[in-house]
Amino acid sequence: MQVINVILYVIVIGFLIYWVGTWAYYLYKGKQMGGAISNEEFESTMRKAQIVDLREKNSFDAKHILGARNLPYSQLKYNEGELRPDLPVYLYDDRKSVSVRAASKLKKWGFEDVKWLDGRFSDWEGKTKKTTKL
Repeated sequence: MQVINVILYVIVIGFLIYWVGTWAYYLYKGKQMGGAISNEEFESTMRKAQIVDLREKNSFDAKHILGARNLPYSQLKYNEGELRPDLPVYLYDDRKSVSVRAASKLKKWGFEDVKWLDGRFSDWEGKTKKTTKL
């Protein structure tokens, strides 16, 4: 019985180390890329950018930033051709780490001006839209 407990502890500790390590890596990566912008800056400059909502479709339909397009992070690699690399890209999600991961991918694909909302979409105070279904 003690062997099973030790194995379970090792698995739990390993998972926690992985989770904290991943969080710390993306925190560092985000600071290194320097693309986090405040709600105010996002809203004042978003008319010149491609706004991308990285959440899944049902969350996007419930409420999204006015003018945003839905490219879920899980589908980003299949839809990156929908974005123009010569225009700024503004990203947002419910978790900043998802936006940082997406920004990192876009940078690897040749996008130079990639920014993300510093914080969560739930903190957004600007104009939003709901997609109504008939």
